[in-house]
Amino acid sequence: MVENILQNLFKMVADRRDNPIVASYTNYLQDKGDDYIARKVGEETIELVLALKDKDKAGVIHETADILYHLTVAIESLGITWNDVAAELEARRLDGFH
Repeated sequence: MVENILQNLFKMVADRRDNPIVASYTNYLQDKGDDYIARKVGEETIELVLALKDKDKAGVIHETADILYHLTVAIESLGITWNDVAAELEARRLDGFH
């Protein structure tokens, strides 16, 4: 299920790039560029850290979703896919995460 959700999210982000939609937040981010997207990833990460610190489970879920969304926009803009990230994680798993 998680794989499908991330793959579908990635496809949506790529589709917005190829077929912009008026008032789309994804297109707004893409138009603002990589520096802005990177700042949004940073902002969402800070919000996640605060939710973790407060042991706010609902907040952690919400902010994790925000990070995954913004990361998807960021990696798609660089031509990186979730499969590329999964391959890196698998390589680390096989190496014992050293």
